[in-house]
Amino acid sequence: MLQTLADLDDDTVRQPSLLPDWTVGHVVTHLARNADGHARRLEAALRGEDVKRYPGGEAQREREIEEGHARPAQVMVEDLRTSQERLEDVWRRCAERGWTFDVPDRDDDWPLPDSPKRRLRETELHHSDMGLGYTPQDWPAEYVAWELATQLRALPGRLQPGDDLRLLTGLTGRAPWPSTLELGPW
Repeated sequence: MLQTLADLDDDTVRQPSLLPDWTVGHVVTHLARNADGHARRLEAALRGEDVKRYPGGEAQREREIEEGHARPAQVMVEDLRTSQERLEDVWRRCAERGWTFDVPDRDDDWPLPDSPKRRLRETELHHSDMGLGYTPQDWPAEYVAWELATQLRALPGRLQPGDDLRLLTGLTGRAPWPSTLELGPW
């Protein structure tokens, strides 16, 4: 991802991304703040404290993205690089402790040891969301295998009433494959 962004210029950062209402700058800023959130939560856990990735909740997350999305491109890229390096340092320290912590893991959307996988999801999905040439066809096979299994486990909770039977009968060859399925948010 950082290679994709190495030559990012101010015009490109202001272009629309593939996400509704977000520019490339919104996506880059989100990725930097996401890395900060992971690091914040894990650093606190290493100290024996329990904090959320975004102590101010969704409002903090949105505010930080809005405040940062119009910065100069190279400032954004350096911010992302620095945030990612800090997170990698925290992961190293967590690994040295065997990913065990003296705080209850209250599951701030996911358990603490899942941070590397969750960050991988953010970087792969949003790298392709930037619309800068990296697409889902570029996703590593290991990521695709993990993400597909994760999404399939979550699928029953996303199906609309009645779609579970339509999907099951299609999967088992007992009926035609459903031409449409409405899924709830992931």
